[in-house]
Amino acid sequence: MTSDKPHLGGGFSCPVPLTQTPTIQLAHGGGGHQSQRLMEQVFLPRFDNPELRRLHDGALLEVGASRVAFTTDSYVVRPLFFPGGNIGDLAVNGTVNDLAMCGAVPLALSAGFILEEGLPVETLDRITESMQRAAQAAGVCIVTGDTKVVDRGKGDGVFINTAGLGLVRPGVEIRPDRACPGDKILVSGEIAAHGIAILSVREGLGFEAPLTSDTAALGGLVAQLLERVPDAVHVLRDPTRGGVASTLNEIARSASVGMVLDERSIPVAEPVRGACELLGLDPLYVANEGKCVVVVAPQAADLALEVLRAHPLGTRAASIGEVTQTTPGVVTMRSRIGAERVVDMLSGEQLPRIC
Repeated sequence: MTSDKPHLGGGFSCPVPLTQTPTIQLAHGGGGHQSQRLMEQVFLPRFDNPELRRLHDGALLEVGASRVAFTTDSYVVRPLFFPGGNIGDLAVNGTVNDLAMCGAVPLALSAGFILEEGLPVETLDRITESMQRAAQAAGVCIVTGDTKVVDRGKGDGVFINTAGLGLVRPGVEIRPDRACPGDKILVSGEIAAHGIAILSVREGLGFEAPLTSDTAALGGLVAQLLERVPDAVHVLRDPTRGGVASTLNEIARSASVGMVLDERSIPVAEPVRGACELLGLDPLYVANEGKCVVVVAPQAADLALEVLRAHPLGTRAASIGEVTQTTPGVVTMRSRIGAERVVDMLSGEQLPRIC
């Protein structure tokens, strides 16, 4: 994406780096084209194996008669505290969500802290307290971890790395490549709240209505969904970096299918929509931390939507499109006026340090 909006303080910009660059750019961590190229050109050639090649939210490992989901993530959000949460509960919720997107019940987490010299101990205590509350709410324990300290000026106060283990239910088979023509695409609620909440605080932007992050653990919501329609759920993904648009592009390419979205059906809270319009941002590309995309068999779509809406975190769930057999790997959208456009993966870096 490119933008002709004025540059805002704090580094908010939308550069589009060259396809081949000799150095790492912020866009390489944005969840879009550059992240995908980094994976394809650097990581996959070195670490290639069947599980990594799936590019799922976690790896599914056979351990005896059980299947275990294993995931890891790092959190570098700035500011550390934002409306609706902070880097601590974000780290716990994000890791629980990655396990849930594999169809797994979370078992345990690890937490590694990279602390900057000079960080107030009181700040670290607030962060770990929020992590404790989030873990208890998600029904999971933080069972191991590590701490390192870097020189003053070499970090944004604290970075957190997490890993998680979860147990996959028998009969549950959720992978990005399982999306099939005819499947319906659901989203569990209003999108783009997290990225806009982070931006409003970072840039000191005032809006009439309060903007709050949607960070939340989705394990309970997914558990109810898989309880009711276990065989019909083909794909689960949480649209974090790169937003819903990049997530759907990843799924479409993995499964070699097309997708058609209906712009009128995509839920966006009015304060978030207004902020996006003011800033020239497309909500489809803005990060979420408490929403999931569900690709479900058409015969079970209505029931799946009913289950989502019955959960407190899914009351605004909506059906936003369908999977097609035309234009494999391409996501398109019917606009409010009936026109159709391609919804590509994010290019460049829209909102640095949002997760």
